Amino acid sequence: MTSPTNPQPNLPIVSAVNVVKTYGSIRALDNVSLDVESGTVTCVIGPSGSGKSTFLRCINQLETPDGGAIRVNGELAGHRVVGGCLHPLTSREIARQRSRIGMVFQRFNLFPHMTVLQNVTEGPRQVLGHPGRQCRETAARVLEQVGLSHKLDAYPSELSGGQQQRVAIARALAMDPAVMLFDEPTSALDPELVGEVLKVMKDLAMSGTTMIVVTHELAFASDVADSVAFMAEGRLVEIGSADQILTDPKEERTRAFISAVR
Repeated sequence: MTSPTNPQPNLPIVSAVNVVKTYGSIRALDNVSLDVESGTVTCVIGPSGSGKSTFLRCINQLETPDGGAIRVNGELAGHRVVGGCLHPLTSREIARQRSRIGMVFQRFNLFPHMTVLQNVTEGPRQVLGHPGRQCRETAARVLEQVGLSHKLDAYPSELSGGQQQRVAIARALAMDPAVMLFDEPTSALDPELVGEVLKVMKDLAMSGTTMIVVTHELAFASDVADSVAFMAEGRLVEIGSADQILTDPKEERTRAFISAVR
């Protein structure tokens, strides 16, 4: 089995093919296909309700697609193929797959009764079964990475929103994921706190972390993204380099959106 930190050669870290997700009569994802290569940053932009967050949740198996397929690190998400037929994975197998994907949400979702150190070590200890000393060493390293090594013993209520989000990033990094997913990570923050979170994300991008970022921060996308995907009404309308999509998009729907938000 391939390690999360050693992806199969010549395969995208994430490969989505014709992914469909419906909620009753609403088609939240309409045949979305996207490949993300190792060590790259893909920013997903688009209006509210376009399916961006749903797409991330399908990658992380918080939602189950109604059609299409997603592979992460070469492994089919949620199913295995036996004798040419698809068989659903057990909840434990899905949890194992999900442990390879770091997810940072709009809200921080930290355990309020746990210190920063306890929040960051909980996943490696409970899910990966790592010994306590290794968990603490990993936590110290990732908290240093996000600039919070001095807050090990603090509780979430003692931190600013930006600090809480940086702890959430550290918590995801502690699992040594193959890919990091960010779902509008700055949207719940006061404007003066946005910069500290974006700086951490830029540093991660510079270090070669594979990232898919749903964001409305076009300046961040311009600075960091290797590719930008524009979604609208559940469809992937256009994808290209950050420069091409943000300065000279081909599709009128993309041009209208970028013009409106700038």
